[in-house]
Amino acid sequence: MTLDVETIQRRRKVMMIANVVAALVAVIGIMLYAQGQTWAIAMVIAAVVGGFAVQLWFMAALRGRKGDS
Repeated sequence: MTLDVETIQRRRKVMMIANVVAALVAVIGIMLYAQGQTWAIAMVIAAVVGGFAVQLWFMAALRGRKGDS
């Protein structure tokens, strides 16, 4: 498996930015839920799932494609 350092760094930046956005959305959702907006809990769950999904995307890129040597 060959690791392209530039591609990994680019994916890392995308992951970090997406995680910050997901965290902000989750915090906003928590604040809205505390104010009585019951639909906001779905926003929090979606932000957490999205953040984890981006991390899995990054880790899958490190593992490489099947058949790479």
